[in-house]
Amino acid sequence: MKFNTLLPVTAALFFLPAINQAQVVKYLNMDDAIKMGLESSHQLQASRAKLSQAQAAYREAKERRLPDFKISGSYLRLLNTDIDLKIKSGSNTNSGGSSSEQPSQAGAMPSPDEAAYAMANISLPLFAGLKIQSGVESAKYLQSASQMDEQKDQSDVIQRIVSAYNNLYKASAGVALVAENLRQAEARVKDLSNLEQNGLLARNDLLKAQLQKSNVALALLDAQSNYRLANQQMNLLLGLPEETLLRTDTVFQTLEAQHTLNEWESIALVKREDAAALGYRVKAAAAGIKYAKSDYYPSLALTGGYIGAYVPNILTINDAINAGIGLSYSPSSLWKTGAKVVQAKARLSEIEANQAQLLDAIRLQVAQAFEQYQLCKEKIEVYALAVTQSEENYRIVNNKYHNSLATTTDLLDADIAQLQAKLNYAFAKADANGAYVKLQQTTGTLTAPQD
Repeated sequence: MKFNTLLPVTAALFFLPAINQAQVVKYLNMDDAIKMGLESSHQLQASRAKLSQAQAAYREAKERRLPDFKISGSYLRLLNTDIDLKIKSGSNTNSGGSSSEQPSQAGAMPSPDEAAYAMANISLPLFAGLKIQSGVESAKYLQSASQMDEQKDQSDVIQRIVSAYNNLYKASAGVALVAENLRQAEARVKDLSNLEQNGLLARNDLLKAQLQKSNVALALLDAQSNYRLANQQMNLLLGLPEETLLRTDTVFQTLEAQHTLNEWESIALVKREDAAALGYRVKAAAAGIKYAKSDYYPSLALTGGYIGAYVPNILTINDAINAGIGLSYSPSSLWKTGAKVVQAKARLSEIEANQAQLLDAIRLQVAQAFEQYQLCKEKIEVYALAVTQSEENYRIVNNKYHNSLATTTDLLDADIAQLQAKLNYAFAKADANGAYVKLQQTTGTLTAPQD
């Protein structure tokens, strides 16, 4: 319609005097706004940080499969050392061997004043009661859940940007339409004033026109205030300076929903990121039960080590290498692990209940979004017809008025109806676009625009 073509020009002419030298005007379409908003979103930055934590936790869980290697050593100063070293010694005689405890050497024992030792130990877990395996499994599922959370947050951010963009468009369109209506009201008052001065119009009719002009001026102040707030909100979402003046693309395409309500619900149950995240958390909780039960079992590890020691005049140990298999088990786990298992099972039950609750909520959200989109599409058709009717009505009433067949009140009412019809039509197109994006969000099909 002609209104769509004139709207950008009218808005630009109206705002031009209000732009000072410090302000920057930026033109952007919907795709540009989404890309800028995704880059500057603090919510997405936090989501990516959480995802990095989950990825690090997964790597940590896998690293528990690797050997543990420890090195230790000490150098000690000894004071007032009293050593009574006894060793087993045997002597071979014809009558057989005998052993007795005796001092290692005759005379006084040495009294060292220092000692040093070094140790190295390596342990490779062979079996830890499935604790390592279930821990890796749980961390993997939680990482996948965090990825779904990040995608869900991205979808939410896109929807908020679209909503803010639509609000900015509606505020801009409202200012342009009300400003144009104010210009017409001022011209009408001027014409009626001339008629009143020449005695061709009653004073009361002129006052009615002046009152309408005042009401339109007040409406323009409200529209300008709404625009400034919408502009500031958009700047914050996009990470732009608050003084930036934004100009929106006025072309809104009414997108057609290619599926029925039942089809949209089926798509949502498969593609919704929050549902997928809960599904992964259910699997992680199931792995948590196995992790809790692992305390019932013993641990088995392959071990090896090196020991070196030096005590002057007493002891020297070089290259004492050892290897073996270590087994550990705590019998107290038989009565201490049950509570952990119960807690893990309770967590699983809680997440499964949340999952069922979310699936019900998804069906309701999809139904509401689908119904709202259908309503917005129908409103566009009705408002488009209303614009045509209001323009024709104003033309007829205006002709009647100039032929003294209609009153000033009739003319003013026709003008207000025309303005309201144009506002409704402009807003309906933006609302339909926002409703379709909301439908995409609720069904998990909303994605960022491609370059």
